[in-house]
Amino acid sequence: MPQRRIRLQIGNFYHIYNRGNNHQAIFFERENYLYFLRLVRQHLTSNGVDVVAYCLMPNHYHFLFYLTDETLSDAMKSLSLSYTKAMNQRFNRVGVLFQGRFQSIHVDRTDYLVNLSRYIHLNPVKAGLVQKAGEWEFSSYLEYAGLRKGTLPKTECIRAQIDGELAYQQFLTDCKLPNSMGFKRLLLDE
Repeated sequence: MPQRRIRLQIGNFYHIYNRGNNHQAIFFERENYLYFLRLVRQHLTSNGVDVVAYCLMPNHYHFLFYLTDETLSDAMKSLSLSYTKAMNQRFNRVGVLFQGRFQSIHVDRTDYLVNLSRYIHLNPVKAGLVQKAGEWEFSSYLEYAGLRKGTLPKTECIRAQIDGELAYQQFLTDCKLPNSMGFKRLLLDE
C-alpha cells in the first residue's frame, strides 16, 4: 500500500474519519455502535491514542485524536479488520465494509480544534437524525455536556478553551461553522 500523505506524529491532533464502502451503512443496529466503541478502547486507547471527541454515524465515523504513540495506522487497521470481520460474520456478508483506509487531517490550530469538536458533535443534527446533539447516543457530546460519565473521550483540552459544560452546550447552539477554506478542508461531507 502507498505511504500515507500526512505523516502521523506524536504530540499532535488529527481528525480521523472513514465511511462505508459505496457510502453504505457500517452500523446496522445499536449493538454495532457499542461494539465498535469497545474495539476503539481495545485497539486504540490501549495503544497510545487519546480520543478527544467522536461521533459514529450510520455510514461513517469521525474521531478527533491526540497521539501519544506512533501506532495509530496499525491500530486503525486492526480496528477496521476486526470490525469488518465481525459484521461480515454477524450479517452473513462478505467483502470490504469501509471505503479504503481511514483519512487523516492534521489539526494544528486551536480554533480548528475547537470548531472541529463542534462539527463532530453536530453531525447527527446536520444529518437530520436528531434535533439536538444530546439526543444522539453515539457521540462524545454527552460527556462534554456533562450528561454522561463516560471515560472514553478526554475532554480536558477542548474544555480548557470553552468555560464549562453549559458553555459547551451553548457553543453548540451556534450551528454556523467557520467559512474559511482552511476549516472546510477539515470536513468530510461538505
